Amino acid sequence: LNLGVINMSKEISSDLKSQFKTSANDVGSVEIQVIDLTIKISELSVHVQGNKKDHSSRLGLLKMVNRRKRFLSYLKNKKFEVYKNLIDGLGLRK
Repeated sequence: LNLGVINMSKEISSDLKSQFKTSANDVGSVEIQVIDLTIKISELSVHVQGNKKDHSSRLGLLKMVNRRKRFLSYLKNKKFEVYKNLIDGLGLRK
């Protein structure tokens, strides 16, 4: 397990969250949900790689990836500049 990558992503995500927050108590905007899902996806993908037969976790991972994909497509259609900044900050879509 590579826990250094996970901790690093959490530090980066806190910076990104502060950058994309719409208010001080913002925990539910689309941007924040994408950041949270990206952290969970990175943690769960490490788990699934190490536990090949854990099919329920693999299913949960696929659901999270699709949910993030839907959020990103919404952002792309509604707030394109925010979308570009977010995927650049998270390192998605090379």
